[in-house]
Amino acid sequence: MCGIAGEINFRTQINNEIIREMSRALTPRGPDADGFFEHEHVCLAHRRLIVIDPENGAQPMTFGDLTLVYNGELYNTTEIRGGLEKRGYRFLGHSDTEVVLKAYAEYGEKCLEMFNGIFAFAVWNRSEQTLFLARDRIGVKPLFYAETENGLVFASEIKALLKHPGVKPVITEEGAAEIMLIGPARIVGGGVFRDIHDIPAAHCAEFSRKGMTVKRYWKLTASPHNESFTETASRVRELIFDAVKRQLVSDVPLCTFLSGGLDSSVISAIAAAEFAKRGERLHTFSIDYKNNRENFKASAFQPDEDAPYVEEMARFIGSEHTNVVLDTPALAEALNDSTYARDLPGMADVDSSLWLFCREIKNAGFPVALSGECADETEHTR
Repeated sequence: MCGIAGEINFRTQINNEIIREMSRALTPRGPDADGFFEHEHVCLAHRRLIVIDPENGAQPMTFGDLTLVYNGELYNTTEIRGGLEKRGYRFLGHSDTEVVLKAYAEYGEKCLEMFNGIFAFAVWNRSEQTLFLARDRIGVKPLFYAETENGLVFASEIKALLKHPGVKPVITEEGAAEIMLIGPARIVGGGVFRDIHDIPAAHCAEFSRKGMTVKRYWKLTASPHNESFTETASRVRELIFDAVKRQLVSDVPLCTFLSGGLDSSVISAIAAAEFAKRGERLHTFSIDYKNNRENFKASAFQPDEDAPYVEEMARFIGSEHTNVVLDTPALAEALNDSTYARDLPGMADVDSSLWLFCREIKNAGFPVALSGECADETEHTR
């Protein structure tokens, strides 16, 4: 994952050290590189986790009057790049960042309808003095903002916004209720703190001297299902294979989570087959707990241990497998770190175990992992 932040200020001089402090708060999202863009009324920051095109994917990225900061993965990069090349565009590298920027230059807001991916990005238009913000259809990538006395600040995480003196850490009754009653979820568009909001999933926004406008660009619609069982199964298989294969594009080492359950097993099996075609062996990782086998008690929620299924799947797909074993005291000690990473109180030991698990995978040399977690993107280990 990467991190983005910035400020638009039409009234006073921007203190770029504040934006740099916001960027430093996002370092875990982008530990490999940082970048800044400063111009009249605007300062943009980017933290990068390098996955694609290390040399030509640096940000902020400028093309003409447009400057982009982008956090995401575009799975149909090749197709969109091909269409742009037919329109006369030339590309310096193979990053999806450059494709997003030039697609916006060509199609404007309509580019969002073309994107197959997960993303949050901001584009400053120097000539029009406007900032365009957008978030993917499902809202996988986070994007928070706050309107201040002098303009607008935005960032990938709440903690970065709170580094800005114009954003106060004030929690209202509604925000407290969110934490206490529905956490770790939040209401759509809310950021728990009084002045913080998020760009909702499938929405885009524009900020200018006239203020902020937010609108929906996509909505899920229902339609009759007329396919047979066989046709449905074939279509689901096609979609799953396509989704997994598109997410295997990486210029850095990539692995998968393997819990032995349906989701991770399907993903790992498809990935292992694709790796084998390239003459490579997939690395898989699972998590377990000290003395779990001796102390495990079956329940309706979890009738069986994960370990036997993990071992069977690893043998079946021929992966190079690593089992990460955690101890209970470590889970408790990691609660503060995992809560800080999430920004808000979450799922307690579930969060701390995932935080520790990802840390071990990163230490093993894998910055990127595919998972069945339905979390913030394909897991980028931090």
